[in-house]
Amino acid sequence: MTEQSVIAVTLGDVAGIGPEVVVRACCDARLPKSCRPIVVGHPEVVRRAIALVGCDLKVVEVDSLSAGKQITENELACWNPAGDDAALVQPGKLNVAAGQAAFEYLIAATHAALNGEVDAVTTAPLNKAALQLAGHNYPGHTEILAEACGVSKFAMMLYLPAGEIVRSPFGLGVAHVTLHTSIASVPQLLDTPAVEEKVALIDSFLRNVGCTAPRIGVCALNPHAGEDGLFGDEERRLIAPAVASQRAAGIDVTGPLPADTLFCRAVAGEFDGVAAMYHDQGHIALKLIGFDRAVNITLGLPIVRTSPSHGTAFDIAWQGRASADGMLEALRIAALLAKR
Repeated sequence: MTEQSVIAVTLGDVAGIGPEVVVRACCDARLPKSCRPIVVGHPEVVRRAIALVGCDLKVVEVDSLSAGKQITENELACWNPAGDDAALVQPGKLNVAAGQAAFEYLIAATHAALNGEVDAVTTAPLNKAALQLAGHNYPGHTEILAEACGVSKFAMMLYLPAGEIVRSPFGLGVAHVTLHTSIASVPQLLDTPAVEEKVALIDSFLRNVGCTAPRIGVCALNPHAGEDGLFGDEERRLIAPAVASQRAAGIDVTGPLPADTLFCRAVAGEFDGVAAMYHDQGHIALKLIGFDRAVNITLGLPIVRTSPSHGTAFDIAWQGRASADGMLEALRIAALLAKR
């Protein structure tokens, strides 16, 4: 029998598509046998999602994630570390109770992973506006996780496994030097140590998934990599020194390169990892070529955390239209990383 990785799966914002995609993934025949998911959320919300999806899973309420390991086939363990307000949330509507519950689910799952009760955490999307309404002033999952785990060096990576599109046998991982911030603030937030840090995190991750000699490309900030200073000097002033220092440290890193051509080269197999300078520079490229397969992985944590790359999708929430492909891939990658 395949040894299973126990994965805490948070419901995220219950007004969105999180509960539906979690339940769809848990009853999908494609769910790897190596995954044993335990839902972190309100059991009544999970039951509604099961009714929406039309599967025959039975919800078993447990008082801890450890207790959830004892369930049998066709049962879905559910641990609710928050109150009951989440069960009253209206679908597709911004709600303070949903924001608070999503925060509590995430913190509880993270602490359980830190304590060794589970092997990994996979998160359904939360809504950043609801999070703020509940008084939690974080840009998103990544920053909450970093604080809860007590780390200062971290990054969001979008990871696309190897396949017909990505030619590298180890997939393609894209981490971001700046993340949830305005485009206008990016040039002020960039510095050489930040680029160095992200390159090192990418290199470490790729080695962890079996790539013994990672090849990393670093994006320029400006069009044409600044065109020798004509379109900006961040490339030669901030990014190139970081690339040089990490190359001197033994990392196979190249750049800064124009992002439009770098991603073409990376998808073709020339690079295993890419350091993007800002959120959309990396996200648009990866989502364009593999939206349903791209997995969000938080680098730099002492635990494994993955999520699908989509958001709460209030416009289709609780209508039975959401795809579980992203959640299935996130669970698969979580189990793989947990074993490594």
